[in-house]
Amino acid sequence: MTHVEDELISQPACWTRVAAEAPGHRAALPAPGERVALVGCGTSFFMAQSAAALRESTGQGETDAFAASEFPHGRAYDRVVALTRSGTTTEVLDLLAELRGRTRTTAITADPHTPVRAAADDLVVLDYADERSVVQTRFATTALTLLRAHLGLHTDAVVADARTALATPLPEGLVDSTQFAFLGRGWTVGLANEAGLKMREAALAWTETYPAMEYRHGPISISTSGTATWMLGEAPEGLAEQVGATGALWVPSALDPLAELVRVHRLAVAVAAAKGLDPDQPRHLTRSVILAP
Repeated sequence: MTHVEDELISQPACWTRVAAEAPGHRAALPAPGERVALVGCGTSFFMAQSAAALRESTGQGETDAFAASEFPHGRAYDRVVALTRSGTTTEVLDLLAELRGRTRTTAITADPHTPVRAAADDLVVLDYADERSVVQTRFATTALTLLRAHLGLHTDAVVADARTALATPLPEGLVDSTQFAFLGRGWTVGLANEAGLKMREAALAWTETYPAMEYRHGPISISTSGTATWMLGEAPEGLAEQVGATGALWVPSALDPLAELVRVHRLAVAVAAAKGLDPDQPRHLTRSVILAP
């Protein structure tokens, strides 16, 4: 078993633990009414997108998400929350340093023994969700579960769906697809972005991601036999039929969208195995991007 396989199957346990711990982290996380920005790089940026959409849609306050390198320094926020598994990513550390003394910052990390401890005002440590694989699975989803629980949006049903996602066979023929499109709506657009990234990282797969309603505006033209179009969350009316008419495989969302992402993790490992790839060590990638001064 690869590290990523071992890590992805532990997600239900990690989610249960972090949801129980969420009240203890309340002071470090955004309060209702605060103007908040969530930042990260790669997978952490996509989790920030999902969390930001959830927070704002539930009336907790204006919430934006940015890649750490694209943070708009001309905007004022009450708090900036950085997601960083390693605690060493250059863009995140540089941003936190620039915000020091001007904006309250929180870092959610897997490793407290890194520079992020000194860089952020508040620290949330999810060390039990740390990973040996370069490819992120459980840290990302555990961090998002923490933020969902903080918003009062996590339930035991989400964990049950994750267990179902691990136990249920993938749709027949899905692993043999030659191109994958992942679609989302609202908070699941970030999940769709992450699904596409996971397939590219672990399996070198040709993937695209879109807001679901945008798929009709051009991208559907590439759908054909051999394409799999996976909807994370509720699909727009009529889209499944339109995609099916192209000859593509339509994969509906039967579970909580975060649990659907667990199914994507399994698909990425399966496609990597079919190609003879090591999903723990994707080419050209490292656990953290640390730039030279």
